[in-house]
Amino acid sequence: MKQIASVLILACLTFGTSPARAEVKLPPVISDHMVLQCDAACPIWGSAAPGEPVSVSIAGQTKATTANAQGNWKVILDPLKAAEGLTLTVKGSHTITIQDVLVGEVWLGSGQSNMAIDEERFASGDAVLAQAAAKTYPKLRLFQKGWVVAVPANNARFSALLFSFGFRLQQELGVPVGLMVGAVGGTPSGYWLTEEMLHSDTACQAQAQEFAKTYHFDAALKKYDQELAAWKSAVEKAKQTNGRAPRGPNRPAKAGESAGRIGNLYEAHVQPFAPYAIRGVLWDQGESGTAITGVDQFNVMGALIKGWRKAWGQDFPFLYVQKPSGNGTAWDLENPTTKNASKFSPLPAQVPGDSDGLYRDLHIKIQQHPKTAMVPTSDLGSGTHPTNKSGYGERAAHVALGFVYNRKVEFSGPLYASHTIEGNKIRIKFTHIGQGLAGRYSDKLQGFIIAGSDKKFYWADAKIDGDTVVVSSPVVPAPVAVRYAWSQTIPWANLFNQDGLPAPTFRTDDWK
Repeated sequence: MKQIASVLILACLTFGTSPARAEVKLPPVISDHMVLQCDAACPIWGSAAPGEPVSVSIAGQTKATTANAQGNWKVILDPLKAAEGLTLTVKGSHTITIQDVLVGEVWLGSGQSNMAIDEERFASGDAVLAQAAAKTYPKLRLFQKGWVVAVPANNARFSALLFSFGFRLQQELGVPVGLMVGAVGGTPSGYWLTEEMLHSDTACQAQAQEFAKTYHFDAALKKYDQELAAWKSAVEKAKQTNGRAPRGPNRPAKAGESAGRIGNLYEAHVQPFAPYAIRGVLWDQGESGTAITGVDQFNVMGALIKGWRKAWGQDFPFLYVQKPSGNGTAWDLENPTTKNASKFSPLPAQVPGDSDGLYRDLHIKIQQHPKTAMVPTSDLGSGTHPTNKSGYGERAAHVALGFVYNRKVEFSGPLYASHTIEGNKIRIKFTHIGQGLAGRYSDKLQGFIIAGSDKKFYWADAKIDGDTVVVSSPVVPAPVAVRYAWSQTIPWANLFNQDGLPAPTFRTDDWK
């Protein structure tokens, strides 16, 4: 027997192997310098040998469990108060000690490029951001493959938007803040939720089925084949002339489906964080749509929000950045937050068309989903990648303080609530009037259009009457509908609350 054992040991040494032993392991998100969410049950999880006892200890409490047949284990820590300098100890076949643990507020940022691009890319055009990122914040932690302290070198490589949001939040709350990012540029919302999240959502499925009634997939596929053939010819021609090859056409998908793989980005960039306890999510995406045929951003985002909450086992608040970015004027063009806003302009001669405000209106409605709030941005500056990321982060933090942390601050502009028809006038009621309704830059309230039953819209006269706005037009004696800021570009719309936030686009009709 001794001889056999000697042969086995020699073989192990010769071939670089050792007798199998499963060690307790933790995911990267549970590591030195981490921030645990305060005042919430916090899951701690990992892997070990099947049946192996595991215990987790921190701040005087210990939770024990046993790894299941697949070698997975999880414990739930009791809620902790904000704290610094803690140690988390995980014991199994060996001991893992996690040092410098903080307890405070944890936020997850996700979306596309405006969430993904790091501070370094925006520093030259955003002095406020550059100045903030050049400092060290001991109570601010950033997740970059593992948790790190927010020092200048780490700040430079972190999401400019989420850093701007997080450092402002940390200053205001005075407690530790942890920030995690899962974002990829140029990506649709349909890749950020799973197939199960999409297919179990009744609103998404109903919209896809309704769209399928008038959608001719075979015709779309035939058109794609023609475009593909033309594209291939253009590519060959470009090669011969050393020209630039055109972008290829997108293959169509059936109603409710996608040409890409639904859920691939969620699996790669968000799922690894679940179920790490968080306070909430900050989302910045919308320019790339959904990539799901016949299902719009409102419904996909509803399915995504519900799906993420289910995956986390947490009904957390969800904040999202308004799209399109900018294209409106601001209450104060000298304020660093809104300095890149459009200058106020007279009304254009032509009334906006029926489709001009649809995208803006659709995105605003996402806040109708439970525990969801929009970060207003029409007054923050425009562009594919707005340069004033410090302003965007400041505004997002402001919304979080009011919506999530119940600070007595107004976090939205006047939001359409209802309307009544009073003879030849329409009276509009709002929520989020804050300190009161106000016009800006003109003695005339601009941006409203009004229509009768013929559905023809005209610029309206508008006046503030207490907490309401009354609109009318001499050419519309019997009005039935009103719209406000119904366009992609709205520097001429000037309704605000006296807290300085612009009224979002709205319409009272549902005409196609």
